[in-house]
Amino acid sequence: MTSPKTLLTAWDMLPKKQLGQNFLADPGTARMILSRGGVGPEDTVFEIGAGLGALTVPLSTSAKRVIAVEKDDRLVGLLETELALHKAKNVTLLNQDILSVDIPAIATREETRLLVIGNLPYNISSQILVKLIEARQSLTRCILMFQKELAARLTASAGTKDYGRLTVMLRYCSEIRRIAVVPSHLFYPKPKIDSEIIEIDFSKPSPYETADASFLFRVIKAAFSKRRKTLKNALSTSELGMGPEPVSSALASAGIDPVRRAETLSVEEFVNLAETLRQRSEVGIENH
Repeated sequence: MTSPKTLLTAWDMLPKKQLGQNFLADPGTARMILSRGGVGPEDTVFEIGAGLGALTVPLSTSAKRVIAVEKDDRLVGLLETELALHKAKNVTLLNQDILSVDIPAIATREETRLLVIGNLPYNISSQILVKLIEARQSLTRCILMFQKELAARLTASAGTKDYGRLTVMLRYCSEIRRIAVVPSHLFYPKPKIDSEIIEIDFSKPSPYETADASFLFRVIKAAFSKRRKTLKNALSTSELGMGPEPVSSALASAGIDPVRRAETLSVEEFVNLAETLRQRSEVGIENH
């Protein structure tokens, strides 16, 4: 593995801060990610942010196929050269913004569910996660590297300050596992804080069922949009369009104290609340 600094210098490039570019500079860490992530010859991998190929190249020898996305057009020629040098013929490179990629369409074309791997740029990590949650029926697992503070939020417990919207959404539709911490000095340029690798397994959703997951996600978003307010106040002034009376009634039916705040609710409580709110919403529409 050629060092990122050497490669970028040879191609007369500098990392783009606005794209959150911190390139993995340690081949041992790349091998560890693939090993602990359980990447095998049956996997079709969707890589987010191919960068300089630190993960793309070893993935090409471990996985059946790799579809790698890289937004920065400057890196495409460099990456194609690296892949050619390593005879990585099972890699398809997409020069696109990950937020505009139709992931389910790729899974349909490949005729398989995808294993997602990536070192996510901090500034759009949350948006990418929401996109992956929406595409979860097309995915098996995600092995993702986040800045450590976001990883702490994703793995937080109810009742803590880090517990938030994404925590609940992920806990509803997947099982989350911490894989490893990656120190900041293993990247170029060196970021201010360490990173952490998280596995999100969409094949292991929570046991709590809801008839309408999209409505559940709307309720979660509404509850956390004003997280300092009580649940009653946050929900009755949210985009759900339900006033204080139906919200209070739903909270009572779900057995949830209206003065509690969003970060104190478990996934099961959110599911029960969303189901109750949805039923009252449908009754309201029918009686309108």
